[in-house]
Amino acid sequence: MTMNTPPVSPKDAKRYPISIMDTTLRDGEQTHGVSISGQEKLLIAQKLLKEVGVDRVEVASCRVSEGEQLSLRKIMDWAGREGFLDRVEVLSFVDGTASVDWLTAAGCRRMNLLTKGSLRHCQFQLKKTLAEHLADILKAVRYAKQKGVTSSIYLEDWSNGIQQSPEYVWEMLDAIKDYGFERVHLCDTLGIMSPLQVEQHVGESLRRYPEMKFEFHGHNDYGLATANCLVAAELGVAGIHLTVNGLGERAGNPSLAEVVTCLKDHSHREMRIDEAKLKEVSRLVEAFSGKRIAANTPVVGDDVYTQTAGIHADGDKKGNLYESLLSPARFGRDRIYALGKLSGKSNLDLNLKKLGLELSPEQHKKVLDRIVELGDQKKIVTLDDLPFLISDLLSSQEDSTFQVLGCAITTMLNMKPAANVRVRFKDCEYEAIAHGNGGYDAFMTALRKIAPEMGIRVPALTDFEVHIPPGGKTNALVEATITWEGGLKTRAVSSDQVLAAVKATERMINAMAKRRLKYIEPESETELALQPAT
Repeated sequence: MTMNTPPVSPKDAKRYPISIMDTTLRDGEQTHGVSISGQEKLLIAQKLLKEVGVDRVEVASCRVSEGEQLSLRKIMDWAGREGFLDRVEVLSFVDGTASVDWLTAAGCRRMNLLTKGSLRHCQFQLKKTLAEHLADILKAVRYAKQKGVTSSIYLEDWSNGIQQSPEYVWEMLDAIKDYGFERVHLCDTLGIMSPLQVEQHVGESLRRYPEMKFEFHGHNDYGLATANCLVAAELGVAGIHLTVNGLGERAGNPSLAEVVTCLKDHSHREMRIDEAKLKEVSRLVEAFSGKRIAANTPVVGDDVYTQTAGIHADGDKKGNLYESLLSPARFGRDRIYALGKLSGKSNLDLNLKKLGLELSPEQHKKVLDRIVELGDQKKIVTLDDLPFLISDLLSSQEDSTFQVLGCAITTMLNMKPAANVRVRFKDCEYEAIAHGNGGYDAFMTALRKIAPEMGIRVPALTDFEVHIPPGGKTNALVEATITWEGGLKTRAVSSDQVLAAVKATERMINAMAKRRLKYIEPESETELALQPAT
C-alpha cells in the first residue's frame, strides 16, 4: 500500500510510541446482553492497567445510573492508591455541567466528550447548526477546565462525515483546535471504512493538523477493524482504541489481542503491552461478560496453537517448520498436537514426549490406530486422555475367551434401567434382558442370568472407581477401575462411563479364564469364581 503520508520511521518509533486505550468497560459493555458489575469492572481495570499494560482505560458513560457512578468511584479510589488517576477516563456528553459534575463526584478527572462528527448527525439528531453545537461544546470544555478535568473529544460518525460532508469536519476541527482538547478521537462509528479510506482520510487529517493528537476509534462491521488500526498506526496517529475479545455493539470493536500483536509484528510503533497476559485478561472478560469467544480466535482462542495435520507435526518435529512469529511461548502458551483421525505418527510422538512415555513400534501402532478410530467417531483425544487410552490398550487381552457382542442399556426418569446383553463365551452365544438399580447394575444382573448357562460364576464387585482426565470435558474419555473379590483389578476406557465398566467386566472374565487355563489347581478364590456353578 502506498501511504499518502510517510509512516512513522524506525528512527522515530522510540520518540512516538502509540497509546493504547482500552474501552472494554465502556464501549465494550454496549455488547448486546452484556452487563458487567462494579466489582467485575474493578478487577478488569486492575488487570488491564497493572498487568496487561494498556496506557488508559475508559470505564463508564456519564449519568447512566447510580450504580455506574458507584462503580466508577471504586475504580477511582483504587486508581488513586496505585497512581493511575490520570489513566482512567469516562465518556461524557454535551449537556452543560451535568456530565462533569457526575464524573467529578466519583473522583474522575479525565473525560472524553461525545460530539457530532458528521453534518447529518448534527442536523437530524441534535437539530442544530455546527455553530450552535460548537458553542455548546465550548461551554462544556470551559466548565470541565474549571473543575480540573482534562478533556478529549470524540467525533462521532466522523467516517461518514469526512466522506459525505468534509467541509463540516474541517470547519469543526478548525474551531476545536483552540479549545484545549488533549486528544481528538476520529470515530469510524459504524465500521464502514476500508484500509484505503483510512489511509486517505486519517492521512489528510494528520497533514492538515500536525499539532493535534489524533486517535483512531474503529468498529469491526466489515471485519476490517484490525487492518484499519494498523494503517492508522503506520500513518502516525497518537493512539488507538480497543476492547478485550473485540466486545462492542454489533460486530464489536477492534480486538486488543489481535491489534497489539499485529502492531508489534507489522509496524514500527512501540507499546508496553505484556503479551503473556493477553490470554488471562481474555478469559477474565469472557467469564464476566458471558460472551464466549470462538476457539479459533486469533492469539487468545483455545485452538490457535493446535496442530491437527500429521504433516505439520512432522515438520515441527524436524525443525519447527510450521512455527511463525506467533509462537505460543510468546503469549505464555503451549503448542498442542491434536490427536484424531488426521493425526500422524509425529502427532503421537510429540504428545508422548510431553508425557515422557516410550512405546514399542507395535504398541505405537496400536495406540495410533485407536486414536484414528475414535477420530472417525468424532471423538477427541486430549493429552490428558492419552495415558488412559494407552493403559486401556496395553492391558487388553489378545485372546478373548469371553466377549460382549452387544449391549443396549436404557435409563429413564421414574423407571428402572434395563439392559439387553448378548455375549460370546468360547464358541457359544448367550443373551439376556434384565433390570437394575442403574445401567451397570442392569448389565451385571443380565450377565448373572446367563452365567449358569456358560458354566461360570461372576465374582462380587468390591470397589468401583471412575476417573476423568484433569480438565476433561463432558465428552472426555472415562476410565473405570473395578476391584473384584479375590483382589483382581481390571480397568477399561470409553467415552461412556457405563460402557467403560462393561469393558472392565469383560476383561475380568477373560483374565480369570486365562488364569484357569494356565494353572492346574486354582490358586485363589478369584480362580474358583470361574469354576462351573454348582
